[in-house]
Amino acid sequence: MLGIVAGDGSMGRAVAAALASRGTPPLAVLGMPDSVAGHAPERFAGAEIVFDFSVGEAVLPNLRAATLAGVRLFVVGTTSWTADRPAAEDLLRATGAAAVASPTFSLGVMLFARLVEEAAALFGPFADYDPYVVEQHRRTKADRPSGTALELSRRLIAAHPRKTRIAAARVQGAPDPDELDVTVIRAGANPGMHLVGFDAPGETFEMKLAARDRSAYASGALAAADWLLAEPRSPGFHAFETVVDEAIASARAAGKPKEKPGAAAG
Repeated sequence: MLGIVAGDGSMGRAVAAALASRGTPPLAVLGMPDSVAGHAPERFAGAEIVFDFSVGEAVLPNLRAATLAGVRLFVVGTTSWTADRPAAEDLLRATGAAAVASPTFSLGVMLFARLVEEAAALFGPFADYDPYVVEQHRRTKADRPSGTALELSRRLIAAHPRKTRIAAARVQGAPDPDELDVTVIRAGANPGMHLVGFDAPGETFEMKLAARDRSAYASGALAAADWLLAEPRSPGFHAFETVVDEAIASARAAGKPKEKPGAAAG
């Protein structure tokens, strides 16, 4: 895998380490560009895939420079670039490039999100059970809430019969009954914790996913890269959930018990 990592922060370094552990260290790990115009296309020369774990405003310039260098496969784990997504989608389609983009590449988060949807549908009809989301990350993480917390909240709201939006930040006062309260903690060096709960007068139900380090996110990014490299993918963005769905389907198919010889049908 001839890869280049855009972004030399904690996640970029984790992806670089995961590539090296496979015996295919990245061709380069790019930090901040030398100019406001972004990296020169030459910085991406020779790569077949680019992992972008930079900053939101750098995603679109990185995609432009890399596609000019001939790169057609991308894994994008950067957050806070929603405004540039339509232009990035147009660029990928125009150049025949494909990307897997996700606010998180943790398999645990993807499966946790499905449990959140199911829990919201189960608890939602009972008015006494009020849902909430809590997330904690390192002090230096810029986005509040995290992209993962926003995705969990979106899924919860979509499956819940009464919650319609995330509560607006306020100093005083409780959220409206139809608002989902999301609490953000930024402290220390925590690599990531997400908790979803449902509180009632007599009991509390909580689900929590806590990361010990960034290796889970890095392994997911490499799984996305493997999926892109396995066969030609349609131009544009693909969800990491698609990668997970195909892996689950493949595992289930491989694990199906074989029919005994001579067994009667029907």
